[in-house]
Amino acid sequence: MIGSWSGLLPVVILSVCFTVAEPAAASDSEGAIGPDVVVFELSGTWDWGADGGIRAYSVGTTSCNRGDEDLEWISDENRHPVIAQNLYRVTLADADPPVEHGKIEMLGISWLKHGFLSINGSACGTCDYPAAGGEALGPGCSDPYGAGLNGSYSRLGPRSEVNAFTGYYDYPYSSPTGHPDIVGRLQVKESEIIDDPASYKYFVEGHYIAPDDAGAANGMNNASHREAVLNGTSLDVVGATEEGRPGIYAWGDLDPEVTVREVIVPNEGLFIVAYKVGDNGDGTWHYQYSVFNLNSHLSGRSFSLPILPNSVITNTGFRDVDYHSGEDLLYDDTDWAVDIDPSTGWVTWFTDDHATNPNANALRWSTMYSFSFDADSPPQPALATIGLYRDGGPSAVSVLVEAPADNATPLFADGFEAGNTDSWSEVVP
Repeated sequence: MIGSWSGLLPVVILSVCFTVAEPAAASDSEGAIGPDVVVFELSGTWDWGADGGIRAYSVGTTSCNRGDEDLEWISDENRHPVIAQNLYRVTLADADPPVEHGKIEMLGISWLKHGFLSINGSACGTCDYPAAGGEALGPGCSDPYGAGLNGSYSRLGPRSEVNAFTGYYDYPYSSPTGHPDIVGRLQVKESEIIDDPASYKYFVEGHYIAPDDAGAANGMNNASHREAVLNGTSLDVVGATEEGRPGIYAWGDLDPEVTVREVIVPNEGLFIVAYKVGDNGDGTWHYQYSVFNLNSHLSGRSFSLPILPNSVITNTGFRDVDYHSGEDLLYDDTDWAVDIDPSTGWVTWFTDDHATNPNANALRWSTMYSFSFDADSPPQPALATIGLYRDGGPSAVSVLVEAPADNATPLFADGFEAGNTDSWSEVVP
C-alpha cells in the first residue's frame, strides 16, 4: 500500500539545496587505488527459453581489475564478486509508427551470479598474477564468465541480500524459485521483445559488486553496457562494450537531445538521470525522464519536478521493472503513485518510505525507473529531487534538468561571479 505524500515535500525541498549534482563521471577511472573491478567485455548472451510469456537470458561478462591491489575471489565466503545482468530497450525518436519523442525502458533483471574462481588472464592488459591464485584477481588481470555459466541457477543469489554501496552480502545466499528454464535468470516479457530495428534498439548490461572494491571506494565504474540485436528470440551482441558506462547512457548516445547527469548521494552511492523534452506541436510538451540507481543502498522513494501554479499536466506515466524467482514475493510491486499539485508547484511520483514499509517498491541498486508527462508549459532549467528511501543520509538529492517551471535559483547570488565575498548569500530554491 502506497503511503500518503502529504507533508513530506517541504522536507525534501529544504534538504536538497546543498546537493545540486554535477557530473560525477562514473565512466572515468577512479584512480587505480586498491582493487577496482570493471566489466571489460560483455561477451555474448544465452537464450534459455520461455515459460508463461517470460523469456530468460543470461549475459557473458569478462571482468578486469583496473586497480593496483588484488581483488578477493574466495568462493565459499562473502569475499567474491556478484554479477547483475540487465536488459534495456531504447525507443528511437521519429520511429514509424510515431512513438512520441523516444525513451529508454528497463525490460528485465537477473538474480546475481556468485563468482567462484578467477583464472587471471591477460585480456585487458599485463596481468600481475596474484599469490592467492584463483582466489584473487590480480592488477591488470581478467576473468571470463561465459553467458551459460552466468545463467547457472545453482550459483544465483538474490539482489535483496546485497548492500551495493558497502559490497556486503549474506553468505550462504538464498536460492531462486520457479520454472527451471527461467528461474533466476534475466527475465523479460516476450511481448516487449519487438523485432523492429527502425524503432527499437536493445542493450545488455553487466554490473559487478565486490566487497573490497566497494571498500576502496571504487564502486562507481562497475557497470558496462553493449548493444544487442534480435536473432529470432535470441540476442546477439554487436559493437563494442562501453566499459564503465551503465545502460542508461545508451539513450543519450543515440539521441543528441537527451541529457544525462550523475548524482552522488553525499558519502554514499550514485544515481544517474537521463531526460528529454519534446514539443508536441499542439501547445504542449512531452517530458520524459529515467532514473538509474547504480549502487545506493539508501535507494529512491520519490521523484519530484517543479510545475507552474497554473500548469495543466496530463498523460502521466511510470515504468518500473519486475522482480522474480522469489524476490517478487518479498517486494511490494505496487506502481509509484503520482501527485500533481499546482498549488505547491510540484508533480511527484512516490512509494512508501522504509520505516512505513521495508519491502516497498523502492528504486534499488542496479535498477532504473522511468517517468513521463505532458504539460502546457515549455521547458526551463529546474531542480528535480530524488527522495531517498532509507535513513542514514540526506532525505533527498537534487539534479539539474528541464521541467515546466524554473526553480534553479543559483546556490550563491549577490556578487559571486565578481568575487565579492562580503555580499555572497545562500539561496534556497
